[in-house]
Amino acid sequence: MSDIVNIHEAKTHLSRLLERVQAGEEITIAKAGKPIARLSAIHERPKRRVPGMDKGKVIIHPNFDDPIPEWDPEYMHPEDPMREILR
Repeated sequence: MSDIVNIHEAKTHLSRLLERVQAGEEITIAKAGKPIARLSAIHERPKRRVPGMDKGKVIIHPNFDDPIPEWDPEYMHPEDPMREILR
């Protein structure tokens, strides 16, 4: 939830406002009742991904994209209804 404070209050109580922001609140600063700025917490960005980080850990076998035997009509049970659909 966003709370609105005027500039004088923000200058006077900046430390308290920052504690509230750190706790997850969002504070809007207004001048003559008109919003002009917003205080919100800065969330750490995740670390940047490094290409090749898992090199040697992932193995893709040569038959990776071969048909799955369960979907081969010759492999299926004779009464499987999918058998006729796949022909």
